[in-house]
Amino acid sequence: MNKKIVVITGSPRKGGNSDILAEAFITAAESKGHMVQRFDAGRLKIGGCHACNRCFKTEKACSFDDDFNKIAAAVQEADAVIFSTPTYWFTMSSAIKAVLDRFYSFLIGGKAQEIAGKKAAIIACCMSEDPGTMNDVKSPLMKSFAFLKWDCIGEVLVPKAGNPGDVKNTDGCERAAALADLL
Repeated sequence: MNKKIVVITGSPRKGGNSDILAEAFITAAESKGHMVQRFDAGRLKIGGCHACNRCFKTEKACSFDDDFNKIAAAVQEADAVIFSTPTYWFTMSSAIKAVLDRFYSFLIGGKAQEIAGKKAAIIACCMSEDPGTMNDVKSPLMKSFAFLKWDCIGEVLVPKAGNPGDVKNTDGCERAAALADLL
């Protein structure tokens, strides 16, 4: 069965390593007949949560209308959500963090049960040779998946990818593409 997949990338750098990894996944998923909607959070207007607790009081997830509302609507319709982020200072990019913070709207708006049961995955890269550098990328995403009752189908963590294109010298693209087999 074909799935609706949302891919959320976190790099502001177009064509960077996490973009390359995301594209490898997207190409593989689309070749299997899945419909993929991509959001480049690092290049969108997504502000932080204002903690106003007016979530879903309008027809949108957030009463502060920015690009998150497009992501939220797509997530509601999706079967799977894939996050692709570079590692910035030992954690996910601020763009991915802003998206995660705004997922608060699903909880406050009483929509958390409606989005339960989705599949999810993590794609991340870092400059360091130590894959452990990405532990603090993985941890908040895994905790978010568990809280939302999403099934993590896999993770692709790629070290030694700091300069643009470095990820092409690893097996990261193949592993990212292989995630499409797990949907």
